Amino acid sequence: MEIRGAGRIAREAAAALRDHAAGLDDQDTASFVRSMQGAADLLLATRPTAVSLPNAVQSVMRSLEGTGSVEEAKATIKAAADSFILASRHAVEWIGEIGARHISDGDVVLTHCNSEAALSCILTAHSQGKEIEVFATEVRPRNQGLLTIRTLNDAGIRTNFIVDSAVRSYINDVDLVITGADAITVNGAVVNKIGTAQIGLAAHEARTPMLVAAETYKFAPRTILGERITIEERETGEVLDPAIAAALPHVRVRNPAFDVTTARYVDLIVTEMGAIPPAMAYIIIRDHLGWGIGEFHKEFEIDHIIQE
Repeated sequence: MEIRGAGRIAREAAAALRDHAAGLDDQDTASFVRSMQGAADLLLATRPTAVSLPNAVQSVMRSLEGTGSVEEAKATIKAAADSFILASRHAVEWIGEIGARHISDGDVVLTHCNSEAALSCILTAHSQGKEIEVFATEVRPRNQGLLTIRTLNDAGIRTNFIVDSAVRSYINDVDLVITGADAITVNGAVVNKIGTAQIGLAAHEARTPMLVAAETYKFAPRTILGERITIEERETGEVLDPAIAAALPHVRVRNPAFDVTTARYVDLIVTEMGAIPPAMAYIIIRDHLGWGIGEFHKEFEIDHIIQE
């Protein structure tokens, strides 16, 4: 939780691999690759839900295929990491430009959590001279909404700060919902900060359009195979003081960090490649990320050979 936001996590993971590679003094390539794989595995274990993390790690580690000397491998890792970081930052800018086109002058926008991509849409629309107003949620229990309202305030955007459970009370005053995403499945379902699914339901009932702003590396390739996104559940102390919890032996505190918003509640997913309906999620996974059913068959065959 020192680094928040799926995009930031992805960039920091790429940078961590780059810096780790530069500091290794392995004499042979095989040893270097093993050290890098250990670092990659450690990073992957830190956050199970945000698919941007494994996609970033895979993007950097894939560059090691076919490398020769250790020095060549280090240079390759650095180039791949720097390229990913630059592309990630540009993706947020493009998403802002595309998303802003869906925000009209005078719109009231509701956003949840602290998404770089979602905020980019709002800030870009504001910079274009559109008069907009924002409802931003508190985002319990870690209060990421405070980060959002500071950003909006600094930009001079009129903002209403509300508790998560007040969304239904204000949804009829809202013209557009824009959230980010930590992962997007092959069928267009969106995994995002806990509370997003309830907002999607309220927006759907109120016929308020819902946009999800997400970089393409947040699409989850392995959901093609039916794999489910692991929903991270965090420590109970975030919700209830441990001393109070200890005095309530029959109470179990549940603290899921994310939930799943069904694709039918999402009108558009705004990516750096363009705005697409949720049903096109597979196209992004297959054509942009380069993962199709055949790719997973190859992966399975390789793993099977190694095991034998």
